[in-house]
Amino acid sequence: MLSPVIGFLAQAGFTHSLTPARNCTFGCTYCYVPTLRVFAGLKPADWQHWGQFTTFKPEVAQAVARELKPRQRIYCSPLVDPYQPAEEAERAMPGLLEAVLERPPAVFAIQTRGPLILRDLDLLRRVARLRVSFSVTTDRDDIRKLYEPHCASIAERWRTISTLRSEGINVFATLAPILPCDPEAFMAKALEVTGNAVIADPLHTRSTKSRGATTRQGAITISAKHGWLAWHDAAFQSSIVERMANLARAAGRQFGIGPEAFGWLAQD
Repeated sequence: MLSPVIGFLAQAGFTHSLTPARNCTFGCTYCYVPTLRVFAGLKPADWQHWGQFTTFKPEVAQAVARELKPRQRIYCSPLVDPYQPAEEAERAMPGLLEAVLERPPAVFAIQTRGPLILRDLDLLRRVARLRVSFSVTTDRDDIRKLYEPHCASIAERWRTISTLRSEGINVFATLAPILPCDPEAFMAKALEVTGNAVIADPLHTRSTKSRGATTRQGAITISAKHGWLAWHDAAFQSSIVERMANLARAAGRQFGIGPEAFGWLAQD
């Protein structure tokens, strides 16, 4: 259940990943996971019908409890959102968190965009060395509706980050992937709602990656239709990231992309 990591997550400082399910009912149009196919542990039905169903792994909490060790730095999850809509009925995460409470690793990081995480506040408050990386992708809800229609509104996601922070949870605003937005307004809001460093990443683009994960065609089609293809261009992405970085520097805050930035989640 706990998989040793390589590549991006290993460079960030994690030792293991934890993925409680296969396929994700958020079904975001840009999601890179189905482009990995069998290399992400998927079956053909998963990548052919991404977002239409999910398959939770059996007895996840029991399996994780057997595998947890004190020096592990765990990222949950690189392949599905642990607080995807199907989790509301499945309730896999409370059992996982109970296991982590019993046998705490060196770091336990949760990557999500789901306000459902607030359901588990009582458990989250008790997890030692917890990091929550909460994803927000744009400052415009009309754009959110096009690319990720099954995700919570942008306003609700900012509120979730604020609530986690007020409850003493070590939460990071993660602007990833960066969808069409007003970069300065987007960054200003991220700096407002969290006291931590701000993490970001542009959309995956094949021009900078000859193989591996990349943005799905669904998002590229949306971008082409609305005149936003520049957001998939590496040079344009760099200019957007630099504008965001300038604002963060002016505020005296850390901001970054890639493994170095995600490495902030893996630190003690």
